[in-house]
Amino acid sequence: MRAKLARKIAAHIHMEGPVATDLPGLSLSRRCAPTDCYSAAYEPELVVFAQGEKRINVGGATHVCDGSNFLLTSIDLPVVSQFTKASKNEPFLALVLKLEMPVVREILSQDEFLVPEVASRTLGMAVGKTPVELFNACCRLLDLLDAPQDIPFLGGLMQREIIYRVLRGSLGKHLRAIATLGEQSNRTARAVAWLKANYEKPLRVEELASVAQMGVSTFHHHFRSLTAMSPLQYQKRLRLHVARERLLNDGLDAASAAFEVGYESASQFNREYSRFFGQPPMRDIKARRLASTATARD
Repeated sequence: MRAKLARKIAAHIHMEGPVATDLPGLSLSRRCAPTDCYSAAYEPELVVFAQGEKRINVGGATHVCDGSNFLLTSIDLPVVSQFTKASKNEPFLALVLKLEMPVVREILSQDEFLVPEVASRTLGMAVGKTPVELFNACCRLLDLLDAPQDIPFLGGLMQREIIYRVLRGSLGKHLRAIATLGEQSNRTARAVAWLKANYEKPLRVEELASVAQMGVSTFHHHFRSLTAMSPLQYQKRLRLHVARERLLNDGLDAASAAFEVGYESASQFNREYSRFFGQPPMRDIKARRLASTATARD
């Protein structure tokens, strides 16, 4: 089933990087060479890996994902990723499906899920072994790309089946805890979303705890459990990620990028950027552009 999914992904994506498909919420990823580490912002999504290997670091925890794994991200998370196994003959291949929480909640309202499942610890990102049933559902979803007339009717149904398979599997408890209104993980996720939307503002933990309707100490515990970071570390990584993208795509200088994402000191930004990405901002951006040019020539 893994080889079958890899063939179907390869048949529908012929270029590097993530590519959106005609199915809403579905994209495919392909890489033909290993990469250096790069920052990224993950949204709630399911990634089913079919070939190659990728390492994802979030808050100091590293997840190694290959063709036997799937990745579940149930909240917005700033991460550092790296493609570690990919070649022209055996490219990295993966299927990425965005998760819509209203759909998840609607599925959870069905009789099969009415008995509460208690998660001892909720994780915002988790990796599991891909069951045959999930491989099979993903293959059938990709078959719709060859029958576009069926997408409006069957696309949503097949995506619901995939979400159902995830909820019934070993990682379902994490998604369920985030989606269930009133749960502490759900309230913490609201604070995470607020912090993502307001990353450039000064961080006030009391305000975040109020959004989550928790005491400060309880909120700190649940935030770190969910994201593997403290609120300050989350904000810092998100600011650096956004600044790096602005430097790369908008041609800003380091000081301008620093102030736009909320830093009050350009020198502090330069120090933290160098510590996180391994070299000063403009040198890093120059290296990334050279690497992109080399990849495009290949």
